Order: sequence, then C-alpha cells, then structure tokens
Amino acid sequence: MTERPTTAVVLGGSLAGLLAARALADVADHVTVVERDVLPAGPEPRKGLPQAAHVHQLWSGGVRALEELLPGVVGRLREAGAHRLPVTTDMVALSPYGWYRRWAESHHMLLCSRDLLDATVRAAVAADERVEVLQGTEVLGLVGTGAAVTGVRIRAHGKADAAERTVFADLVVDATGRGSRTARRLTELGLPAVERREVNSGVVYASRVFRAPEAAREGFPVVNVQPDPRAGKPGCGGVLLPIEDGRWIVTLFGSRGAEPPTEADAFVPYAREELRHPVIADLLTHAEPLTDVAYTRTTANRRHYYERMSAWPENFAVLGDALCALNPIYGHGMSVAAQSAVALRDAVRHHGWGSPRLARRIQQAVARPASAAWDLALGMDVFYPGATPNGPTLRDRLLAAYVGRLLYTATGNGRIARRVTDVTSLERGAEVLLAPSVLLAAIAGPLKPPLTGPPLTAEELKAAGLR
Repeated sequence: MTERPTTAVVLGGSLAGLLAARALADVADHVTVVERDVLPAGPEPRKGLPQAAHVHQLWSGGVRALEELLPGVVGRLREAGAHRLPVTTDMVALSPYGWYRRWAESHHMLLCSRDLLDATVRAAVAADERVEVLQGTEVLGLVGTGAAVTGVRIRAHGKADAAERTVFADLVVDATGRGSRTARRLTELGLPAVERREVNSGVVYASRVFRAPEAAREGFPVVNVQPDPRAGKPGCGGVLLPIEDGRWIVTLFGSRGAEPPTEADAFVPYAREELRHPVIADLLTHAEPLTDVAYTRTTANRRHYYERMSAWPENFAVLGDALCALNPIYGHGMSVAAQSAVALRDAVRHHGWGSPRLARRIQQAVARPASAAWDLALGMDVFYPGATPNGPTLRDRLLAAYVGRLLYTATGNGRIARRVTDVTSLERGAEVLLAPSVLLAAIAGPLKPPLTGPPLTAEELKAAGLR
C-alpha cells in the first residue's frame, strides 16, 4: 500500500458492483459506487433488473465467496427465510439423459428471492463506512488515456443541465452489467476492439410466484425439467424453487418457436403439455398463484475477452455481466460475481497498489470464474437453432460430447455425480472432470439402471397434495 490514501470507483450498484466495492474496501481507504438509479430501501424490485422476477440461486461456490466478503450475511439471509438445499439430495431433476438420483450431499444451494438477496447485501455493504454510494448518478465517460484510466466523469442522472464533475481514483471497476459501454469507451481511448462472442439460444422466460401447499413450505426440493438440445427442435423446460415465506417461484422457458405464454391461465397448461415431463404442472395443482406472469427475453450469453487484449490500461477492470453475461437459467451469474470480487481483492492484495501491470493481472483473475461458467452455459445453449451465426465450433462439439457422456453417467453413478457438481457448484475447476478415474467411469457409463420417473418421496407427494 502507498502512503497516500488509496481510492477506487465502482461503476454500477448491482450485486456485482456492491460485492466489488466491499472487496476493494479491504484493500483501499475509500470506495465510491456510482449508480444511475435510486436503489430500493428494502427487499423490493430494482429498476433495470428484469431477471429478478425469475429463478435465482447461489451455488455453494458463490455462497462461500459471499460469506468471505460479508461475514454473517448468509446467517442473516437464513433468518429472513432463505433455504439451504443440499445438492443433489434435495434436487429432482430431469436431464437430457434421464432423471438424476438424489445422492448424498456433495454441495449446496442458497435459495431466496433476488429482492431479498440484493437488499441484504446492500444493507451489509452500506454499513461499511469505507464505501460511499452515489445514487441517481450517471457515468459520462472515462478519464485518462489508452495507457491508464485515472477516473470517471459523472453528473446527476436525467438532468442534462446538471454540473459535471470528475472522480479520480487509483482503480476504476466497471460492473454496469449487460448495458456496459466499456467496449466503445476503450476504443475512444485509442485501444483496439475487444474480442467478443455471443451465444443466443433465443430462450424466453415466463415466471410466477405461488404459495406452496402448507405442508410443502419447508424442506421441499428443487424441481427441474431440462430440455434436450440434441432433439433438433425448440427446447422447453421449467424450474421450481422454494423461496422465503412459504413460496415457490416457477420459471418456464422455451427457445425460438416454443416460447412460454404471457397469459396467466396458459402458464400451467404449458408446463403440462410442452415440458418433457408434467411434474411441475402436477405440483402446482394445489399451489396458490400470487403474481401475474413476468416475461423476459434478456437471456443471451455474451462474453468480452478483455483479458486477451494486446493493450490494457492501468487502473481499470471489468467484471460481472459487463465481462460475461450468462443465461440466468444456469444460476451462475451471482456466484461468478461473488467469486470475481474475491479475485479482485486478492489480486490487489497480492501485487500491491501501483505495481506494474496490476490492472492486467486483475482482469485475468476476475476472468477465471467467468470462463468456467461460460463453458458450462455454452455446453447446452450453443446447440439451439440460431444460437450462433455458424453453429457450434469443433471445440463446442467435443466439449459437449464429453460433458454429455458424464451427465449420462451421473444418472447412475454417485461418484461421477459428485464430480459434476464439483464443477457446476463452482467449487472446483473443470480439470477434475479430466482425471483418469473420471475418464474411465465415463467410458463405463451408469452403474445403476435409469429411473422411470421423478424421484419425489411419498412424503413430498403427500405434502404437495398429490397423494
């Protein structure tokens, strides 16, 4: 650390932005968050976040990072009603290769509404006196050159005649999400265009919140019916997640040509008729709908390879959806944001302020968790018709073929199921799937015969009113 006070500016008060600010507060004297909108005071919808109305989860890799950044926050979420569900013990999931068994716990998920999660994180970050949040403030541009960013120009949002001012900082972090303007701003500073890839499966989400039957409000599993992208036709799926206050949030999704309905009275029929199994529709038979249908098409996977750029300015970094925006159905976005924030802090702590190429090292560090989740999402989405201009690459096909064999094996092999969840929970890197013992197991295939239906227990069926 230098002798003078060190400062950082984070662009965006999203979950990724707030976690980045909290991470930087451990290594900087003052952190300023610049947020365009006025943030809610409690667990209410945040403007500009259409995904909030749909299913969300924190995989255990993200839960651990969140707790490391904000000690005690997971306990506060649990007290507010968030569920901790063991994986795969409390998962009822139909994969493209068959029903998964409910093996002993390997990892876990934290489930609650996005509004509750965001509000709890906001409160925890706001309690840190080292972090200042400028709400209702827009970013006009970066200050500096292609060699180094020194700050940002800002003004009050929505007031064209408002006075501009510059906030200087030792580090500027872009966490403005899918609407990030960094790619254009860097070219304006004279840097080359960033390599970019988009995989858009055309998936549309429709979600409703239900009051679960009274007996099913505690201890009920996640239910997930996945599409089969190998079928050569539009894919349809659905997810039921238990959240706080005895509610279920249910998201139905379909790719081009099989989009879910916007009408409330067509919601359950779609789940019954279009999904590969009607289990979600069956479970909703005795559930009480609490909301209308929330709808969004903002689901494309989009990756900016800033870490590969031949030139990169000092004092600048990009993370969250501004770096790698993922199809939310896989539930990795929030976990990647938390892990990237930890990586950001650790890079500054290890190399020190003012060290040569610090910004480059930060960008490489935050890209690692994003890259892991990107590969997982592409393994499914790239095979939908029209997802990319030229279809899957050879690498995409080879990766999908091997992962598909592992997923098939995991339906009847608990050890392989654990290795797969090591990766999907973001607890370990994909290299664990290349161990010789895993390769041999994939060749051998499942050790148990396939299940013929969803592995719900008699008690769970009774709790849902189905027995």
